[in-house]
Amino acid sequence: MNNNYGALMNLPSIHKPFANGPEQHRRFVPHALPLVISALSLAFGSAVIAGDSAPHGKHGSAVHKGWSHHGRHDNRGRLIDLQLLAFNDYHGHLTPDTPGTIDDRPAGGAEYLAAKLAELRAGNKYSLTVAAGDLIGGSPAFSGLFHDEPSVESLNAMGLDVSSVGNHEFDEGVIELLRMQYGGCHPVDGCYFPEEPYAGANFQWLAANVIDETGDTPLPPYWIKRIEGVDVAFIGMTLEATDTLVAASGIAGYTFLDEAETANRLVRHLRRHGVKAIVVLLHEGGIPNPLTLDGCEGISGPIVAINAALNAEVDAVITGHTHQPYNCMLPDPAGNPRPVTSAWSYGRVVSEFNLVLDKKTGDVRRDLSTATNHAVYQDELEPDPELTAVIDKWAPLYAEAGTTPIGTISDDILRGGNPPGSDRGVESAAGNLVADAQLWATSAADAQIAFMNPGGVRSDLAYPSSIEGEGDGVVTFGEAFTFQPFGNTLLTFTMTGAQIVSVLEEQCQPLGASRPFLHLGVSQGFSYDLEKTIVGGDCIDVHVSNVMLNGAPLDPAGSYRVTANNFLADGGDNFTTFAAIDAATRTDGGNDLDALVNYLGTFGPVAPPSIDRVNELP
Repeated sequence: MNNNYGALMNLPSIHKPFANGPEQHRRFVPHALPLVISALSLAFGSAVIAGDSAPHGKHGSAVHKGWSHHGRHDNRGRLIDLQLLAFNDYHGHLTPDTPGTIDDRPAGGAEYLAAKLAELRAGNKYSLTVAAGDLIGGSPAFSGLFHDEPSVESLNAMGLDVSSVGNHEFDEGVIELLRMQYGGCHPVDGCYFPEEPYAGANFQWLAANVIDETGDTPLPPYWIKRIEGVDVAFIGMTLEATDTLVAASGIAGYTFLDEAETANRLVRHLRRHGVKAIVVLLHEGGIPNPLTLDGCEGISGPIVAINAALNAEVDAVITGHTHQPYNCMLPDPAGNPRPVTSAWSYGRVVSEFNLVLDKKTGDVRRDLSTATNHAVYQDELEPDPELTAVIDKWAPLYAEAGTTPIGTISDDILRGGNPPGSDRGVESAAGNLVADAQLWATSAADAQIAFMNPGGVRSDLAYPSSIEGEGDGVVTFGEAFTFQPFGNTLLTFTMTGAQIVSVLEEQCQPLGASRPFLHLGVSQGFSYDLEKTIVGGDCIDVHVSNVMLNGAPLDPAGSYRVTANNFLADGGDNFTTFAAIDAATRTDGGNDLDALVNYLGTFGPVAPPSIDRVNELP
């Protein structure tokens, strides 16, 4: 066994107190989750083992108040039907106006996702609800303003059982993720409902490939459910590149391991202890071409190589991160087809697996198992009243904090792609707007250029009035927060012209990245010519030329004052040149959202910035 990996089999207790909340003196057992922990726990380290008699949550007819009696069995009673309902990249999209559409039909949102889950569970004797990460973080203001406590409460209400962590689970750092799991009030903002402190997640997050200096994981590596004597294991992981996607300060001391190598070690461990039915929950994915709800044509991206490297004993792979829908049968290393799915984002899709378990072998009969992606169309479902109650609970707090007008715009200000937000590899008015606001906000630090990472812009600013009735062109604080929710700090520092060109070249992401090219937003007055070559989902070549600042060529040896948020400044999204800049030249420019709010309030109505600052050559 690799010494750095040994702690995955023997995880320590947590002893981390939270402000105004109970001190966590427990092993990794989810808050308020009744579990049967048997003698197997000695064999499986600190993994969570849930017995047959451990229902929880609210949707009882299918699983959570006792199994129903409509599962399919063969004549000799050897086969068991296990339904898995899966989703990913929920990102706190509770309210029905934020999730988006499928084929121009509103889809997703907490009330409708819960209703679809209940509909699909009906008539299934055994059903588990699982997820592949990014349940929190990058959220609309309705959840993000409250550190995503509304998101977790909604997931509790819809009966989620287990999820991998994703990169956004680490947006506020490991300690905050542990509070999300185990409960307690926020250490700075306290209790939003003092009479009912935040209780934590009823589901279990898994973090198999996240280790500290001692090799310990912050959350369990896997979770096991026993069904009629058959143990089904779920291994949960985030993408190895998570440390390039979140602020370095919150994950200091933690390493993110290779996904396939991590899973394969655990598969060998599980197999030694008799567990043969194994599902991987992985927050990494691929991109189909063309995009279809339930297809897999032209799939590319990291998931293809990861699947090929995953042990053939893994029976299904549930993925996320790329915000794409797909339902694939990809060959495992033994050449046998294996289901690999993703359920788009924001609760717009549910992936349904019908796994057939063999009681004699303890394994999955893949030849009898199926997978289907289901759209969560709002016009086909009645809102789930328990989820409506969760929304109603938080609505007054959101109304107080989120509906205040802060500025005006003259037209839609959109992210890149069609639909907007679907392509982070093209110049966008939204990214350029943020760069303009940040350049203006840091002018006192002599800033000359500002850059904005496309993943930091999470929505569009729409000109038509929202359902809250603030009026056309009016931007509320909640809309601005949803647009730019991460609360980063602006930093202004000195770079050479050559270093700036190096940053522009780093928009071409490393081979195998989920997104081959990340197009930085750039501030007014800065322009350049760009040539890039994308082949097979990888950026293989980039050339930057004719770089101009306020009409003058950029001097490679000259010094310039550049503004970026702390995520970029620390080398996030593989922009490693930023991280090499002398920190002694940094000037703190305050909060990035404050810069946007003040800019919109000062210059409104703000028109959409031009998207010709970068001249893309054929």
